[in-house]
Amino acid sequence: MTIPVSVSGAAHEHCETRGAAISVSRLGLCDYEPVWRKMQAHTEHRSGAGDDAIWLLEHRRVFTLGMNGKPEHLLAPGDIPVVEVDRGGQVTYHGPGQLVAYLMLDLRARNLGIRGLVELLEQSVIDWLATKGISACARRDAPGVYVDGAKIAALGLRVRRGCSYHGLSFNVDMDLEPFSRINPCGYAGMEVTQLRDLGVAGSVETVAQDWLPGLLARLEQQQPE
Repeated sequence: MTIPVSVSGAAHEHCETRGAAISVSRLGLCDYEPVWRKMQAHTEHRSGAGDDAIWLLEHRRVFTLGMNGKPEHLLAPGDIPVVEVDRGGQVTYHGPGQLVAYLMLDLRARNLGIRGLVELLEQSVIDWLATKGISACARRDAPGVYVDGAKIAALGLRVRRGCSYHGLSFNVDMDLEPFSRINPCGYAGMEVTQLRDLGVAGSVETVAQDWLPGLLARLEQQQPE
């Protein structure tokens, strides 16, 4: 059973991968909590791999604190709301100009473990950045993607009954100031960066359109014969 996502102006499509289609929805600019609750409901009521979905969106300004998050990593949130959520990891920031990709996947049907999904997401960003002439890497001790030590993409996932939700945030063209109000992902002094500051121009929509095929291709490679 798929839970419908009702967002004004949202666009939806189905992308075929071997064995199961993935529903892709472009949701635009959204408040955090309603989307999070819909992810939970989708995961709770799904009936199989046929309910796999990817949601692409931006959030209005919000800090989210993961299940193991320590409040001391929220230095000075000020007027930005803080939401305690059910993903892994510490504190991060979402805001306009950041691509957020939520992946609701049946990991068992796609022959993926949680570590494999993390690495697949990281590599999809690393590969895409390479097409723009940017060298990036992942860190085993601090999941995400880094350019010259500065974080450009963060990951936070939850797995319930073998199915994932939450996902990836990728800094495109945003106000980075709110990251100075936290210890990003629980690391004091961690620098963050974005595509604009690396000389790559583009909107969240165009980056999502360009990056998504590489992610889908990697998911295709994980499908069992």
